Amino acid sequence: MNALHGLTLDGPGRLVETAPDVLAAFATDQGPVLAYAEPRAVVWPTSVQGVQDVMRWAAATGTAVVPRGAGTGVSGGAHATGGCIVLCLDRMNRILELNAQDEVAVVEPGVINADLNAAAAAHGLMYAPDPASYRTSTIGGNVATNAGGLRCAKYGVTRDSVLALDVVLADGSLISTGQRTFKGVAGYDLKGLFTGSEGTLGIIVGITVRLRYLPVAIRTVAAFFTDFSTAAAGVLAAGAARVQPAIMELLDGATLSALDDAHGSSLRSWGNALLLIQTDGFGADAEADVVRRLLAALGGTVSTEGSVEAERLLELRRHSRGDSIAHQFRVGEDVAVPRSALVRYVDELERMAAQHRVNLKVVAHAGDGNLHPTFWVQAADDGGRERLDAALDESITVALSMGGTITGEHGIGQFKLPWLPQEQQAEVLELQRRVKAVFDPAGILNPGKAIPGGEPR
Repeated sequence: MNALHGLTLDGPGRLVETAPDVLAAFATDQGPVLAYAEPRAVVWPTSVQGVQDVMRWAAATGTAVVPRGAGTGVSGGAHATGGCIVLCLDRMNRILELNAQDEVAVVEPGVINADLNAAAAAHGLMYAPDPASYRTSTIGGNVATNAGGLRCAKYGVTRDSVLALDVVLADGSLISTGQRTFKGVAGYDLKGLFTGSEGTLGIIVGITVRLRYLPVAIRTVAAFFTDFSTAAAGVLAAGAARVQPAIMELLDGATLSALDDAHGSSLRSWGNALLLIQTDGFGADAEADVVRRLLAALGGTVSTEGSVEAERLLELRRHSRGDSIAHQFRVGEDVAVPRSALVRYVDELERMAAQHRVNLKVVAHAGDGNLHPTFWVQAADDGGRERLDAALDESITVALSMGGTITGEHGIGQFKLPWLPQEQQAEVLELQRRVKAVFDPAGILNPGKAIPGGEPR
């Protein structure tokens, strides 16, 4: 048996590891690391009771707890902090109920997004949120970060599909909030508060989600353009035509080149920007026809009806973030601006890259104005890190000046904390600190994440 200050962690509903290689593997997620720390232990609960036991011990001993799913987050929300234990929920992975008549599913937090979709598809239904990491990311992690994804343009973010949550609080007590019905306005919306709270208010152990109808038809249109700004204008043109695509994704020339290098494709030879638009439902063909005409009128090279190639390009888009490269310093962003500012913001990003002498590539969930610019420099570049940081700071300042936000879907985590006061006034930040204190008086839940001043007291 393994014990930490009196808690026997191994046993019914709990598994524990303290081996050095395991601690190192679970010390970070995929976000930039500002202050590396390893946990004291990694604990895998396999039941709600197991989570409660761990939280009661943590509350009694003042031990910080960092909840974690698959570790696919990119803002450092699951980075370990000094003296913490990592509570990994990926083994609580059962679909407890799938009711096709009510169009709901009840799942444990470790259920993989793609697995829920496969189960729902058998009933002609789908779970609409689909982050690029949907094959590996967990529903619990998606809820904790209020994850977005490609289908956000039509179906919204994770919060728009969450009906109810079961949550273990910092003291080990279990609460249920929300309702099984699609409509419900009784009391404060605590379910909405927990969604996107990044594990700082409670441990999500049960999730009731709304399912949507699996589209009877899907059409994907690909259009290559000579420049990124014209491709972005295609997004606004589709909106002006009152077409409602499920997916609108935008990739610049540098991203196309990176995909060519990684996958042996020849995308860059077709243009300097790619706009991917997917329509679905009974009107998929009619909407796709409108989109094709609009994009061709803007000078785009547009895929033909029913193009298999367009579907392949959409799959490549899911891999466009790319892997880290040892000889580069690279930082990916997650800002959102009003759609009307999309073209202007892209022009500003290109100006910043030139001014600060850094490399830039941009992908965007263009349908909702959520952009993922990536800045990078060569590791051997003298002064490159300073110029990279300057470009990053400016990209956030400019986005805010256009009415945008510092994060559209990845969350604040640890990495974005320094910029949060630029977006939210001091009174709002203080209210959030007071809310956290109500749910987590000792500050042991994911300290140092999501809001400034969330460290243990």
